Amino acid sequence: MSRIQTTFSRLQTNKKQALIPFITAGDPHPAATVGLMHALVTGGADILELGVPFSDPMADGPVIQKASERSLAHGTSLLDVLGMVRDFRRKDADTPVVLMGYANPIEAMGYELFAQKAMEAGVDGVLTVDLPPEEAGPLASILKSHGLEAIFLLAPTTPDWRVTEVAKHASGYVYYVSLKGVTGATNLDLESVATKLSSLRQKLSLPIGVGFGIRDATTAQAVARIADSVIIGSRLVQEVEDHGADAAPRLMAFMREVRSAMDSARQ
Repeated sequence: MSRIQTTFSRLQTNKKQALIPFITAGDPHPAATVGLMHALVTGGADILELGVPFSDPMADGPVIQKASERSLAHGTSLLDVLGMVRDFRRKDADTPVVLMGYANPIEAMGYELFAQKAMEAGVDGVLTVDLPPEEAGPLASILKSHGLEAIFLLAPTTPDWRVTEVAKHASGYVYYVSLKGVTGATNLDLESVATKLSSLRQKLSLPIGVGFGIRDATTAQAVARIADSVIIGSRLVQEVEDHGADAAPRLMAFMREVRSAMDSARQ
């Protein structure tokens, strides 16, 4: 089994849900990223989503957009991000790492070369925000040939035919965007999320993670009652913006608070 599959299997055995934090690679500085990744794991993260900075992050709200801008100002490239994962693996061989970003940097490198380098660096999965499932077959196939999971987004507006397409190509887990809008929005309707997840589970066998709109332990606890994983991004990226390289202890403390709340969700 892959690291992602192993993680979900272990959590299921222990009747827990995965905690998946997101930070942008290279923010606030490339030298800080690996330390922040380790801090998140120490705080209780089960899987890490590492954002690849991009100049036009259309799915992201202002907090993560600014993080990309700060990272790109340091010249952070996709190769640099892979180097960060490689450095992370020197101390952590077990925590899955998913790269989350946009198609352009991968297209520029080439699918085959990217997949080879990502595998060698220790990446476990790739989520390409702006590559729809009906066009993702070639990349998903190459990723899987290198032992990498192809992870997809679903949204409240995703039609059934596209869910079927995602089911054909997806592996690892599926990321359900809990609301209409960009990252950092706050109008989370848990009842509608629960209804949608129930429908999706009839079509998907993979674990489903819920992200967008989760900014505190209370909301994370509520989402943990209905989802297989809780994904948190903008709140963590805001901590990095506010505290820079000194954000590590704050990220760790927040992860511990959320982890504790999630673990008590189904007790």
